[in-house]
Amino acid sequence: MTLLKTLVVCLVLANVCYFLWEHGIAKTPETVAAPPPPGTLKLASESTDAVRTESTAAGGPAAPISAPAASDVPRDGTNTGLLTNVKRCISVGPFRDVSEAAHAASTLRGGGYDPRQRVAEGEVWAGVWVYLPLPTLRSVADQTLAKLKAGGIDDALEMPGPNEGSVISLGLYSEPKRAQARVAQAQALGFNPGIADRKRTGNVYWIDIDLKPTDSLLNPSDLQGESGRIVRLEVKGCPSAGQT
Repeated sequence: MTLLKTLVVCLVLANVCYFLWEHGIAKTPETVAAPPPPGTLKLASESTDAVRTESTAAGGPAAPISAPAASDVPRDGTNTGLLTNVKRCISVGPFRDVSEAAHAASTLRGGGYDPRQRVAEGEVWAGVWVYLPLPTLRSVADQTLAKLKAGGIDDALEMPGPNEGSVISLGLYSEPKRAQARVAQAQALGFNPGIADRKRTGNVYWIDIDLKPTDSLLNPSDLQGESGRIVRLEVKGCPSAGQT
């Protein structure tokens, strides 16, 4: 009886093992496949393709990355995109009279330029003014004028000064040597004259010139008038249309 029970138990266990084996429950787990290695980054110089993808390594859909546009690529100094054939118009002046402007235009024309003269309303330098402060007392002022005239400065006269009040004018000079000589003459008489720039308002003359891209700006000192004459010139851009 005991042998029979043992045989029945063995058959039951055999059926159970077969059932488990048939349904895969007792199978040995298969080796899990290792994940694919991550994608390898490459420099643009190492790639032979015109277009790269950034999601292939992650298994996603390929998303193309376009090459940089030509406008995004920095340019070197030989191709900056700047216009190099644009003409520059400059104005030289102001000149006090037509003769000064004509002399400057002749000098520029001899240098290969094509000057254009124009007239404008403005302020122009008139010369170096030599003057003496006017004494407060009327009697002292008269004595000063008499002393100046006796010393050879016979063109001295009373007139409004650069600041409030009046002064004794000793002359207006466009040449530095003459202004210095008058200062020395007044100092020899015991006076200490002052000097100041004088300007006048009215019609002045400008010369417009078109410079080539390779031309440098002009030096105003090259356009001086007669020898020793002071000419306060400036160089600036030509006025736009509608400006005077």
